[in-house]
Amino acid sequence: MTLTSVLKDDDGPLSSSCCFATLRGLCPRGSATETPAVADRSVPPKPVPRAEVHHPDGAKPPLAVPNDGRYHIHHHHLRERPEHDYTLDVITVQGVQPHHKTSYLETLMHLFKGNIGTGCYAMGDAFRNGGLLLATTLTLFLGFVCVHCQHVLLNCANLMQQRIREEQRGLSAGAGMKVALPSDGGGQPLDFADTVGYCFQYGPARFRRWATTMRHTVNVFICVTQLGFCCIYFVFISSNYKQIGDRYGLELSAHHYMALLLVPIILTSIITQLKFLSYCSMIANVFMTFGIGITFYYALKDLPSMADELATRGLIGEAERIPLFFGTAIFAFEGIALVLPLQNEMRRPVDFGRTFGVLNVGMVFIVTLFTVFGFVGYLRWGDEVQGSMTLNLPDNELLAEGVKMMIATGVLLGFALQFFVAIMILWPMVESRSAIARQYPVSCEMIFRILLVLMTFLIAKFVPSLGLFISLIGAFCSTALALIFPPIIELIVGYSAPNERPSGWLLAKNICILLLAVLGFVTGTYESVSKIIEAF
Repeated sequence: MTLTSVLKDDDGPLSSSCCFATLRGLCPRGSATETPAVADRSVPPKPVPRAEVHHPDGAKPPLAVPNDGRYHIHHHHLRERPEHDYTLDVITVQGVQPHHKTSYLETLMHLFKGNIGTGCYAMGDAFRNGGLLLATTLTLFLGFVCVHCQHVLLNCANLMQQRIREEQRGLSAGAGMKVALPSDGGGQPLDFADTVGYCFQYGPARFRRWATTMRHTVNVFICVTQLGFCCIYFVFISSNYKQIGDRYGLELSAHHYMALLLVPIILTSIITQLKFLSYCSMIANVFMTFGIGITFYYALKDLPSMADELATRGLIGEAERIPLFFGTAIFAFEGIALVLPLQNEMRRPVDFGRTFGVLNVGMVFIVTLFTVFGFVGYLRWGDEVQGSMTLNLPDNELLAEGVKMMIATGVLLGFALQFFVAIMILWPMVESRSAIARQYPVSCEMIFRILLVLMTFLIAKFVPSLGLFISLIGAFCSTALALIFPPIIELIVGYSAPNERPSGWLLAKNICILLLAVLGFVTGTYESVSKIIEAF
């Protein structure tokens, strides 16, 4: 799902700039009673003096874990390159990379790699539920609405940056101080959760008390989404490995393959030297890219000889299966947490949201890819299409088996980065509330990571269908992030000025999006849960 600034304790706690689950947004800051409105941003916090302790052996004492509610990498970190400032490294969905401002093309590549994953392989199942004609139309429509909501988020973030800057100027002028304000519009760039929080904070008076709650709500949905991805990865990987194992006589159940996967997944999930995750992610990206191309090849190569079968494909899906289509499609499109971090990391942020900017150009390609991939997948395999189209590839061809192995291994190697986002949200909460965790941070964090992996394993173990679980995560979590929060904050901003009201068009448009989102949220979640229960 973004870019995350890494906090390093080698030089003391640093503030984060932006993230896939930005540290500033995902992790609660301060105590549970903190509200954004009480912070005086014109007065920097007083540094806490450190006591000088002399050690006769000259050894450096371990740094205390700051209780600031953020995730800190305070162990297993070696500066292998003394001249490199590791505090500027960022975590991306592609791995850990040295911090630098990205060009138009680099940002476009990040957008592609952040959006194209397991959801792309599930689009054939989405088209099976929606029908060739209706699914094509709805996929293009939902893609347009999702991109529009991403633009809404960008616009609201820019407005909040301006508002913060104006407030800083007012506070500086009132104190008779001349303060040089940053050129980025008010300090640290905002992420998704911060933007939602500030929109409520600066909105109508009756909504301001909800600012911190809404910011944490966004973080919770992002955390649940990431853990949902991890559960889906368990099912996805085990299903593909099972087909390969069955081909060579190793006939085990999918649950046994999940249990075998626990060892490599736990080993990668307890990695805290982040640079090793970048190696895993780089290999995963190569595997996924080859996998998409070869899957396309298998989907297209037999179409000319299937004229009679193609005529039986449904054009419009059954009404009760449309919510399942909605959940899968939104799962594939939900990349809204990427947009602000990617824009903030550009050399020219204005190039991200303009007419022919990164967002529009990239999403046109992504929406087209998902539409064509789903259309061709259902056209080729019909009602036999699986929750991952890799499962429809032939079992008796070396190339097809190689693709399954590559894609499953690529997803396996990408598990740790998705998991790390959830750790950044949850571990600071545990650490701030547990004296034992603060006393033994390394051991407790390792145990916590292992327990969290086991939790995702147990959830995945009881999921009978990959396609249904993808639809459930999409309908429940992705809908809220992609379609519910953006129109809400745009309406909040529209009503924030005392003497102004949003236009009738703006009001009608956002109400329609919210109705669509709530309808998909309720029906998609209900149908997915119902089908999962029936499958037991």
